[in-house]
Amino acid sequence: MNFLERIFETRKTSKHGFVLALGGGGGRGLAHLGVLEVLEEHHCRPDAIIGSSIGALFGAMYAMQPDARIVTERAMEILASESFNSLDLPVLDEADTQDQSWLSILTAAARQTMLFTRAATGRFIADTNVLTDIALTFSGGESFADAQIPLYITAVEFPSGECHLFSAHSGIPLASAIAASMAIPSVFEPVQIDGKKYVDGGVVAELPSKEARMIATANQLVLAVNVGARPRPDVEPANVYSMLDWTAQIKSLHLRKYAKDYADIVIEPLVAFTQWHDFSNPEQEIDKGRQAALEMMPKLIGQLGR
Repeated sequence: MNFLERIFETRKTSKHGFVLALGGGGGRGLAHLGVLEVLEEHHCRPDAIIGSSIGALFGAMYAMQPDARIVTERAMEILASESFNSLDLPVLDEADTQDQSWLSILTAAARQTMLFTRAATGRFIADTNVLTDIALTFSGGESFADAQIPLYITAVEFPSGECHLFSAHSGIPLASAIAASMAIPSVFEPVQIDGKKYVDGGVVAELPSKEARMIATANQLVLAVNVGARPRPDVEPANVYSMLDWTAQIKSLHLRKYAKDYADIVIEPLVAFTQWHDFSNPEQEIDKGRQAALEMMPKLIGQLGR
């Protein structure tokens, strides 16, 4: 192939932009911030952003103000704030008995008993107002109309199970869409929007690359960021809850494999074993996102024909 043929081939196969799909994963989603930083450093700005759960939260922050440094700084300030740390996020994980005092272990066990009791006697464990508070704090109370990058947020209608995409055309508050996308079933009560109820978009689209493909034009790539969990291969479930959690993680793992087929490029930070509620090491998770994005940048730049 001569020089002119290579130019023609590049123009024929290269794309002219990309839709960024940010997956759900709680604290693992801090890696999204590192990915955004690297994309920006390489002058790769998405044409649109679609997010599920925590991906909706950070995706909205970036769409409102496409400056990764500012978004990361703001996220770090909020995570360190007294208001965020006073939020009562429900934790149902097994107590880790290694390097803990007997008092810590008993406290964790008591908290689990309380949460299991609450779950057994009602449909939800936590107050949905927690989600609204988080969404308002991170988004700054802005609306879809303020987005500098087109923004789409997934949520699942309850109880029909249909996946819904909220956008500037939906005419709803941005914070409501974010809260709906993060409303984990059985943990948080469904979020009511225009007379309908919605739960976590990750139920159907934990990695929303299929939905991103629906948004993308023929000349746009789909770049997906997978921050989902996976079971530890060396740890067997020890009780009923951990067995249910293992089952959910295995199901989620295989659904994400299916979803990845819709993406042209998938960035997968090494965060699979971080607990969803763990926001205690943001710098570490952000760096994992950076490292994973840096590894994939040559492929992205090549496919964009730059």
